[in-house]
Amino acid sequence: MTKKNPPVLALRKLEISLPKGADRPYALEGLDLTIESGEIVCLVGESGSGKSLCAGAIMGLLPEPHVRVTGGAIRFMGEELRGKTDAEMRKLRGADISMIFQEPMTALNPQKTVGWQIDEMLRLHTKMNKSERKARAIEMLERVHIPEPPSAYNAYPHQISGGQRQRVMIAMALTLSPKLIIADEPTTALDVTTQLQILKLIRELQKDEGAGVLFITHDFGVVAEIADKVAVLCRGELVESGTTDAVLNHPQHPYTRALISAVPALTPPPVKPVINGPVVLKGTGLKKTFAARGGLLSGKRTAVTAVKDLTFQLHQGETLGVVGESGSGKTTVSRIVTRLLECDQGSVELDGKDLLACSPRELRAMRKHIQMVFQDPMASLNPRKRVVDLIAQGPIVHGTNPAQARDAAKKLLELVELSPAAANRFPHEFSGGQRQRIGIARALAMEPKVIVADEPVSALDVSVQAQVLKLLADLRDRLNLSLLFVTHDLRVAAQLCDRIIVMQKGEIVESGLTAEVFANPQHPYTQNLLSSIPGRDWTPPSLQADVA
Repeated sequence: MTKKNPPVLALRKLEISLPKGADRPYALEGLDLTIESGEIVCLVGESGSGKSLCAGAIMGLLPEPHVRVTGGAIRFMGEELRGKTDAEMRKLRGADISMIFQEPMTALNPQKTVGWQIDEMLRLHTKMNKSERKARAIEMLERVHIPEPPSAYNAYPHQISGGQRQRVMIAMALTLSPKLIIADEPTTALDVTTQLQILKLIRELQKDEGAGVLFITHDFGVVAEIADKVAVLCRGELVESGTTDAVLNHPQHPYTRALISAVPALTPPPVKPVINGPVVLKGTGLKKTFAARGGLLSGKRTAVTAVKDLTFQLHQGETLGVVGESGSGKTTVSRIVTRLLECDQGSVELDGKDLLACSPRELRAMRKHIQMVFQDPMASLNPRKRVVDLIAQGPIVHGTNPAQARDAAKKLLELVELSPAAANRFPHEFSGGQRQRIGIARALAMEPKVIVADEPVSALDVSVQAQVLKLLADLRDRLNLSLLFVTHDLRVAAQLCDRIIVMQKGEIVESGLTAEVFANPQHPYTQNLLSSIPGRDWTPPSLQADVA
């Protein structure tokens, strides 16, 4: 009788303690989880459920002694990892167990080129010579579909887009064909086509190498696309687990049902009456080229035209979605219209006045009419200021009495469904979803006519995402705001946007009413985007009931 190989990963009664004063004593309590060779197990749950700390415990990367494993077993290929020295764990990391981190900009070294960082792994763990290592690094960049791999090899992390940085992280994790891959929200910042490519790539590695994958995500479309099994965490406890079909289509626990019911539908809601209000924001003939970069050490990188002859209109009370892949020029457009980035040519008219032609003094006066909600609220909120001061800062700069501005800020917190008691706290004391609400309140403080939202819900759990999207829609309708909404998540675009423009390589290839574009896409690029949505063939049970 053939002896069965041990699981790639076996967690038994895993317990991770939190420091005194935390909201609960344990980040994880009594977690049992098994991953076999060639199996993908998705770990899902809201922010704070313990998913990322589970990954940190396996890799031996917990912030000890404040957060540490205090019970249970962590076995890799039958070998206990608890108690191993740092030197022993370093030999395993990268070669046998690799991790794809959620935020690539903090995981990559900003002082080293992409090529140097991939080369370092090969230098430490293989006997390849320099030319072999470079060839392998460029091959991996090609495998994760980075455009112009030799150019990306010579680039620094800040010189490539967020989606491309995430692909670099994935390339690094897969370079040595590890037996266990821990992927912590690896596709959150990626567009749908890249998501599909990455999910296929991880599947390929399983098939070729028999790797096991622990895939941490809040995207149920990704779960439907890739998972063999699903485990659901709620505040450190495993509340449900089973096959993908059982958990997604027949959820038993109320928490799982609540998460799944928050997944945005791919079918747009009924078309609203056509918005014929005045045009509040108009872009005409916009063009932006980023010059060639590079130097003696990094090599030459080619010039990139991010936006080419782009024209659009945004009506009062309307939400216009800007969708497309990473590198399509979406974020560049959002920064041009808010004048955070200078444009090469074209005009951006706000109520008939060209923002691009404004003097610094005129621009300062105009900024109150167009505000921006950024993708990463933690990076855009000053960590040293209290929330009330962050929200009141804009009005105070524009001449409002400080006491009045702070009173108004507290009312805005209620408007975005946060307690006024939160006014005197600092940004780090809030969850990601709450910080995004603070960002929205800060934008609303100026009573703008237009809000430009750049991927405002991409990093949020589905339940929090649903709350923020509902909040934005309610505020838009109540305050008659106009939203320019940049997103790579087509499920989100379907639910919030009245019209969408689809961008490819800096140009609009298709535009129209969201419902019409989704129902009958005309351009091959749009068709490819829609067909690439992870889990596109899966309908959440709650929506199945609605259809029935």
